[in-house]
Amino acid sequence: MIYTVECSFADPGSEAEWNDFYSLDKLPALISVSGFHTSQRFKALTRGCPVYLALHSIDGLDILAGEEYRQKGGGNFARWQQHITDWHRNLYGGIERAPAIGEGEYLALSATGPEPLVRLGLTPYAMQAVAMEKFPEQRWLAKVERGEVLDIKHLPDGTHVYAPMTAQLANGGNVAVRKAR
Repeated sequence: MIYTVECSFADPGSEAEWNDFYSLDKLPALISVSGFHTSQRFKALTRGCPVYLALHSIDGLDILAGEEYRQKGGGNFARWQQHITDWHRNLYGGIERAPAIGEGEYLALSATGPEPLVRLGLTPYAMQAVAMEKFPEQRWLAKVERGEVLDIKHLPDGTHVYAPMTAQLANGGNVAVRKAR
C-alpha cells in the first residue's frame, strides 16, 4: 500500500531547517519501522496542491496505529508542527510499492483520471484510497523523464508534477540517507 503525507510550510525562516529534519532525521526513522518498505520526499513543481509530498510503501493501516510508528516519530513534526499547513494523509491500495523517482525523473500525479497522464505519453498506475482522508478517492501516478517536454504551466486541473527531494530509502537493515541532487 502507498501511504501519502502532503503539506505546506508557513515559516520561510525555518523551512530549510525543517526540510533537513524531515529528510535527514524523520524519513530514516520512519523507514526503520517494521512494515515500512520505501520512503521518498518530493516538492511540487506545480501550483494548486500542497508543496511537499512523502510517499511511503507500507504493509497496511495497522502499521500506522502501532507503537513502533509512534515512538519513531509518526505523525510528529516536533517544533515545526505549528508551521505545517494544508496537511493531508491517505492510504492507497492498488500499488504495492511506490516507484523510486531518480535524479533524472519527476513524479506525476493525477486525481482526475489516467487520461491526462496518458495524453502526456506516460504510463499511469491506479491507486484507490482505502483509509484516512480518502480524498482524493482515486489517484494515478507515473514516472516522467526530465528530458521529456512537459508543459507544467498548462496541465489539467488535478494533475501535479513533483521533483524528488531525497532518493528513495528502502528498509533493508542499513538505512542510509542520500539527498537527490
